[in-house]
This record gives sequence, C-alpha cells and structure tokens, in this order.
Amino acid sequence: MTHIPISVTVDGALYEAEVEPRSLLVHFLREDIGRVGTVVGCDTSNCGACTVLLNGRSVKSCSVLAVQADGATVLTVQGLAEGDGKWHPVQQAFKECHGLQCGYCTPGMVMSTVDLLQENPNPSEDEIREGLEGNLCRCTGYHNIVKSVQFAANMMGGTK
Repeated sequence: MTHIPISVTVDGALYEAEVEPRSLLVHFLREDIGRVGTVVGCDTSNCGACTVLLNGRSVKSCSVLAVQADGATVLTVQGLAEGDGKWHPVQQAFKECHGLQCGYCTPGMVMSTVDLLQENPNPSEDEIREGLEGNLCRCTGYHNIVKSVQFAANMMGGTK
C-alpha cells in the first residue's frame, strides 16, 4: 500500500513519517511515535478514551485519519505536564478529587476537560456534564469527575 508523508507537531515535538492513508491518528500516536498515554478504548468513537487536542480542540483520535493531522498540532495527555514535571491543573484536580478509578477513561476525560475549560472557565455542573458527554466512564458514576472539573476550574481561576 502507498504511504503518504505527514508532518505533525505532537506535544511540542515535530514528527515526520509516512503513513498508510487509512491509518488512524490514535494508532500513529501510539504505535509510530510512542504516545501510549492516548488509549484505544473502543475504536468506534463511542467512548472518548482516545481524546486529544488537535489544533487546540478536542477530537476522538480514533475518528481522525493520521493524514488529516498533517501540518497540525496535537496535544496528548502526556504533553500536558510542564517541562519540570509539574502536572497540569486538570491532571492535579483528577488526582485530588479521585476523578478516576481504573483510569482507562482518564486521558480522554482530562483532555476533554482542558478543552471545556478553555471554552468555558466557569462551567456549571450541567455544563460540565454536557461538555464531557462524549466520554464514557464505567467506574465512577461521574460524581468525582464533575468534582474534578470544578476543582480544576477553581485552580485555573474559575469561581463556580
């Protein structure tokens, strides 16, 4: 099969590769460049576990072809922490508020939360639940996830 050259900035580093036209972004991230923090939950875009920020907006990376990311900037959960290892406020909030149990959905929840708080720094509980609607968790019942988002909003300057 013919491969197509792509150039993608992932977590601040430029990656150039040749990919099959049908390769999904999630597989490029995990298999080609080792960003395994982005997990494959369902491979059907139902669960949201593979959510990343593509040019600053959350997308389910199992529903994006790698060639569609050519020239784009991708931020994964692994790229959120600062260079000194300090966690992003959203990551810290999920830890502090126990917004995870098995942790499988957590990368997608965290990335969706980052996008949500960029758009709406002071979301209400209903807005949080709506903002995370495309992300499924089978463990927590969402209570502590919502608490985590509220805590992160407060850490980042929100007031609700």
